[in-house]
Amino acid sequence: MAQVNVSKRFRVLCNQFSRILGGEHEIDPGPVCFVSRARRLNASILGRKTTSPLVRYQLFSFERLDSTGRALCLGETACFQNQANRLISNLRREGIKVTALHNHWLFDNPRLMYIHWESIDNPIAFARKSKRAIAFLG
Repeated sequence: MAQVNVSKRFRVLCNQFSRILGGEHEIDPGPVCFVSRARRLNASILGRKTTSPLVRYQLFSFERLDSTGRALCLGETACFQNQANRLISNLRREGIKVTALHNHWLFDNPRLMYIHWESIDNPIAFARKSKRAIAFLG
């Protein structure tokens, strides 16, 4: 990907956002700070063990910083069905809006659910809140 022209402040913020969440980051045009974090999930789809990034990656981003340092912040992760209620409660307790709970796959074992969340927040505060909410997932 071509180098995206962004301010030093944005790059520093993206680096810090990524470090807090424990993932790899890239800056996309916009600019958008995009962070992906791989997890180990012991799951199968259609009877076959999967390690696909479509299953095991947690995704986070922020973009459109305003003059107060707040941005559109987004997150998503897969979790096992028996973890969904706890994760939703954790996110809500942090003041983050949960926007979706759904499955992606049929015949998965154990059942995987995908949760999406959003907030207008300081990206560093959002990263810390998200990290606390998902910590139990490992």
